Amino acid sequence: AGKCGACGPGYPSPLEAMKGVPAGPREQLLYLPCIYRNTGIGAPDFLATVDVDPQSPRYCQVIHRLPMPHVGDELHHSGWNACSSCHGDPTKSRNFLVLPSLISSRIYVVDVGANPRAPKLHKVVEAEELARKGNAAFPHTSHCLGSGEILISCLGDPDGNGKGTFILLDGETFEVKGNWEKGGKIPNLGYDFWYQPRHNVLLSTEWGVPKILAQGFDPRDVEKGHYGRHINVWEWSGRRLLQQLDLGSGSIPLEIRFLHDPGAAQGFVGCALSGEIQRFHRNPEGKWEAEKVIKVPSKKVQGWLLPEMPGLITDILISLDDRFLYFSNWLHGDVRQYDISDPKNPKLVGQVFLGGSISKGGAVTVVEDRELRDQPEPCVIQGKRIPGGPQMLQLSLDGRRLYVTTSLYSAWDRQFYPSLLTEGSVLLQLDVDTERGGLAVNPKFLLDFGKEPGGPCLAHEMRYPGGDCTSDIWL
Repeated sequence: AGKCGACGPGYPSPLEAMKGVPAGPREQLLYLPCIYRNTGIGAPDFLATVDVDPQSPRYCQVIHRLPMPHVGDELHHSGWNACSSCHGDPTKSRNFLVLPSLISSRIYVVDVGANPRAPKLHKVVEAEELARKGNAAFPHTSHCLGSGEILISCLGDPDGNGKGTFILLDGETFEVKGNWEKGGKIPNLGYDFWYQPRHNVLLSTEWGVPKILAQGFDPRDVEKGHYGRHINVWEWSGRRLLQQLDLGSGSIPLEIRFLHDPGAAQGFVGCALSGEIQRFHRNPEGKWEAEKVIKVPSKKVQGWLLPEMPGLITDILISLDDRFLYFSNWLHGDVRQYDISDPKNPKLVGQVFLGGSISKGGAVTVVEDRELRDQPEPCVIQGKRIPGGPQMLQLSLDGRRLYVTTSLYSAWDRQFYPSLLTEGSVLLQLDVDTERGGLAVNPKFLLDFGKEPGGPCLAHEMRYPGGDCTSDIWL
């Protein structure tokens, strides 16, 4: 393993990544997109580089900001030009971050290899190229492939209608090569995906119709079928849709994660509105199935949009040893840790409240709660009451530190947590008990994006230069 500098990007296995061979498990930098859309500040979104090395004099500070050339992109998720799927190929290196824009449909390619502490813009793939070569728009999840190409899922077509399509980028030139899928039926909606060639499968999920969700959330749109309910099963080699697993009306399946062990034909998906974690798996006949393994009950409330408040599971991730599942309830305000040693029977072993809509002293009164005796205390760190609720998650490779941001999507932030738009979001860190389970807020770690030089902004998804639990796929 000591010679693996010449072995290409990433690690030979998830457990090797967890041990940190050869790069060392302790992350020192985080990259995260910061959004100004809907805040009233007419500035471009930017990529923030954050120092997370406790030995550094600039620990827990933004040390570099890379503004995009346009205003109103809504940067969202990001991916790499190469990851552990290319491990063993010495011609590949993880040196470019791929940043799709959810609203403008541009894709920014950022050079993080030349100077990891000061990334620079390398290329802009314009929306017109996605439209012309793939009739695609609203790009979301980006994963690098073992072939060296980059695969990006899209939410819709250029007119804002739902369309669960994919585009391929060339891994060297970053030009759009066209659609990944090879004709036939395409899902009505798109969002996240994970692939596993060992099982000849790609699984994708569904959020909603882009022109509908861009305005904010209206529960009536769920009844009208404008939001997702399926896990879509694709044949990896043939690039065609094989199955649609119906998780129920109003489920809205978002982030999907296979277990990291490439031999495992199972994983989990978080269903935002139904508050469920569904376990998907391949049955003995070779078909894929899904079953509910966790349910977060809605709370009966007063002083809110609806008489019942769902948890709104917005992000999930799995530790590299496939032992723990983490997810965020953006509305209730808690992050949970489950032991998934037995994937059919997850056990809750850690929970912490970080803001949310049901804290004491807020506008919402909980009148019936099947889980808690009392409304949680507000989350206050270093004297600041945390705005918003826990949303995007990223786990350190060794599994000991869980990073959390609080912004979901600017139009929904504006609706559910308007204070985020004036105060900005935050980056927090939780300490994880990796032996028995357990979560605790690190009181020394608070990065307040309300204090940005350009004004308060909305920080979203996190990436480390050395790869992480949600971007690396092992083959």
